[in-house]
Amino acid sequence: MRVAIVFGLLLSLMLTGMPISIALGLTVLSFMFTLTDVRTESVALKLFTGIESFEIMAIPFFILAGNFLTHGGVARRMIAFATALVGHWYGGLALSGVVACALFAAISGSSPATVVAIGSVILPAMIAQGFPKRFGAGVITTSGSLGILVPPSIPMVLFAVSTNTSVGKLFIAGIVPGLVLAFLLGATTFYRAWKNDYPRMPRATFRERFDAFRKSIWGILLIVIVIGGIYSGLFTPTEAAAVSAVYAFIVAVFIYKDLKLRDVPRVLLSSANLSAMLLYIITNAVLFSFLMTYENVPQQLAQWMIDQGLGWVGFLLVVNLLLLLAGNVMEPSSIILIMAPILFPVAMKLGIDPIHFGILMTVNMEVGLCHPPVGLNLYVASGIAKMGITELTVAVWPWLLTMLGFLVVVTYWPGLSLWLPRLLGM
Repeated sequence: MRVAIVFGLLLSLMLTGMPISIALGLTVLSFMFTLTDVRTESVALKLFTGIESFEIMAIPFFILAGNFLTHGGVARRMIAFATALVGHWYGGLALSGVVACALFAAISGSSPATVVAIGSVILPAMIAQGFPKRFGAGVITTSGSLGILVPPSIPMVLFAVSTNTSVGKLFIAGIVPGLVLAFLLGATTFYRAWKNDYPRMPRATFRERFDAFRKSIWGILLIVIVIGGIYSGLFTPTEAAAVSAVYAFIVAVFIYKDLKLRDVPRVLLSSANLSAMLLYIITNAVLFSFLMTYENVPQQLAQWMIDQGLGWVGFLLVVNLLLLLAGNVMEPSSIILIMAPILFPVAMKLGIDPIHFGILMTVNMEVGLCHPPVGLNLYVASGIAKMGITELTVAVWPWLLTMLGFLVVVTYWPGLSLWLPRLLGM
């Protein structure tokens, strides 16, 4: 009954249009101060200790690095490199968009940032070359979701903070699923382009490919620095985030020179705004997690599922349905911060690997980014393509179905996520 009151109040506040972070905070404080004997000092202490985590510092640094690279011309050079590689295939520019999204995802950590950086450059070019606007928007909207599966990934950091899981292992585990999903989205794009005989580009010469690679090498090197540095033990994921921010600043301002020094304060302010928003959500989600633990919700849920004879197969099916439903009303950060502390203990009790569970949740967040009513990628792509949300929702369906099929594979084939970390002895 008490738990029903908590979720009923939270849902009621959200239905008023109140931001999720404020709704979380009000729900927790209202419940604690009226129906429990928890002292005010304990709540304040939990607020402080909840975000006193070294891993959380990675979030603003990765956001800053992504913003420097988005404004610094890196995306344009990666698109040119991707076009030189696959532009001569059916749907060449669209396939270039998928490859460029995968590359940019590996340095941005954010799906909306990937959609903006790649979509704003390649979508007008696709329309000018004769591609239907719906087709181009569908490709970019869904391929941009790779931004949170291919490491570094901000949602993975949030999951790690919520569950005390290794950020480094999650990053390494995301590489193979990220590459597989990029391949599947590319295959879907190629098939539809071949079926409809969409434009192809002339095959690039070896010289043209080499020149495109040379011009994009500074952005690609960031992938090596972050992943290589974490795996080699040279620095932690948080230190990797700080290094990537400094590196991105140097590349954007002094090497490519696409970002002027006078524009740096604007980028810093934009990054600070987004970081503050995420940290505020984290703070209130920590309180919500504290309340759930205080009311023994994870333990009761785990015991109920075990009593019902619901094994790991049934549990993961329920988790997917729950997360897909949550994706209809909340954005990824909020879902992870609310759901992970509740579902994670149940997963551990059923013997599910924590890294596999983290990748599964991340893939669910990808799907949520691409469907209404709150899919962030839809809104970002809508602004770029000048299309309505309803029209864009119809446009993404072929790729969204591919992502749902991939979700089933990730859910019931743990080896896809765990193979690389095990190979590397992590």
